[in-house]
Amino acid sequence: MEPAAKPSFARGFISRLLLLGVFILLFRFVYVVTVRGGSCASGDFCFSSSSTEFFSLPGGVSGGAAFVRVSDGSTISPELRHLWTSREWRKAVEFYSSVFQDLIVESFLSPTSKSLCVEAASGHEVLALKEIGVADAVGISKKKSPPLVVAGDILHQPFGDNTFNFVFVGRILDQIRRPADLAGEIARVLKPKGILVLLTASGGDLYSLHSLEILFACCKMVRSREIKSPDSSKSLREIVFQKEEVIQIISHNGMETDDDVDPSIGGNLVNKCSMPEHKLQLLRSAEPLIEEEPQKPWITLKKNIKNIKYLPSIVDMSFKQRYVYIDVGARSYGSSIGSWFKKQYPKQNKTFEIYAIEADRAFHGEYASKKGINLLPFAAWVRNESISFEVNHNQDPKSDEKGSGMGRIRAAGASSKDLSPGNLHMIQGFDFAEWLKNTVTEKDFVVVKMDIEGTEFDLVPRLFETGAICLLDELFLECHYNRWQRCCPGKRSPKYQNTYGQCIHLFSSLRESGVLVHQWW
Repeated sequence: MEPAAKPSFARGFISRLLLLGVFILLFRFVYVVTVRGGSCASGDFCFSSSSTEFFSLPGGVSGGAAFVRVSDGSTISPELRHLWTSREWRKAVEFYSSVFQDLIVESFLSPTSKSLCVEAASGHEVLALKEIGVADAVGISKKKSPPLVVAGDILHQPFGDNTFNFVFVGRILDQIRRPADLAGEIARVLKPKGILVLLTASGGDLYSLHSLEILFACCKMVRSREIKSPDSSKSLREIVFQKEEVIQIISHNGMETDDDVDPSIGGNLVNKCSMPEHKLQLLRSAEPLIEEEPQKPWITLKKNIKNIKYLPSIVDMSFKQRYVYIDVGARSYGSSIGSWFKKQYPKQNKTFEIYAIEADRAFHGEYASKKGINLLPFAAWVRNESISFEVNHNQDPKSDEKGSGMGRIRAAGASSKDLSPGNLHMIQGFDFAEWLKNTVTEKDFVVVKMDIEGTEFDLVPRLFETGAICLLDELFLECHYNRWQRCCPGKRSPKYQNTYGQCIHLFSSLRESGVLVHQWW
């Protein structure tokens, strides 16, 4: 029986040897997948034969586990080869490949599409396109990355008009300071009926989507959806546009007209802003107006400021060309620009152009030393003309009127018996509505604060008449009326003739017309 033990021992030894071999293969598999991202460099022990280590990419680029080669036969540097076969690189390429494959399924992209990837610094997007069969693809970035990416200024691209069928724009739109210039350049190089695809971390609300539609006015938005980002920790929004064959010239103020006449607020509101869903959504979320006249307005209206829902706190304002704040009736720098707008208004890290409109010469000297403030030393009015301007620099300390040096436009024919000659000045008024239309566009984010001592009943109707009202994203309006006086219980201020009811009607008319307006103090 002794000889029978030897075959049994041999079989056991062979079994153990085979198990060891399987273990080695399994260990190598885990190493390749987890450490090398599934690729093998030259000299590595791999499962596939050397004949399968090479793959060809359409469009003149070849790549492989052992080497990568361009169409002219020259071998790419080992550094680039190592980059292209790294786990991080492949993860990014596979993400874009998944995005592009979905676009092919939906017929937004085809293998014959002449394609451009904007600000494709490393070329992940371009390689992904070539791997799925879109041969004619190129990227552009400030620094070239051959053979996938050419060097160029994305705002002045070295391509002819109507060159590409497909343009892909990644996260650069979230970072660029001049999105309107980029949009214009993309519109130039994209063919009519061509497809534009944007990836952005923004665009999650109707307001920002509407801003994108205005920015890319050349195109029609086809769809918008949320997708997972490569790191899976955040979501991205994928937005698809198609360039229209004939670009329609649409009025930038988006006006609608009707025949409603409203003489109770000092003019005719004959125009209304268009009311797309994003505006309706904002107006529904705005703080309610104080319908009942407060007995102590100096307390109630001041407290109401805490209830205001600022527009940048509820929407994404990333896709705007410029950011502009206009203080009409600014008075001193510290009155509202320095104390409120600079410190309290949420800006989403955007830099605002600031305009201070103030006719009272007593404040002009202060603005000369304030950098970044554009002073307009005139009175905002309904036309360009010289007007009487009343200034009271000797404020009654018992008066409920806030501050000192309150200036207001004096109506023609108004009595001047209570004024000293030094309190009435002739100043230059300008057509604020026309100036606004020449200064900003619908592509800009425009915030206006208006404190003009009763002239709002002239100025607001003029803004409606010209359509300039629709250029405002947010309006902070102080309405002046014959309010109860703090100094004298039971007595109203004789300074203004309008009533609180007329003020509420003014605010309601603005909101009903699509304007996000807040009661200001």
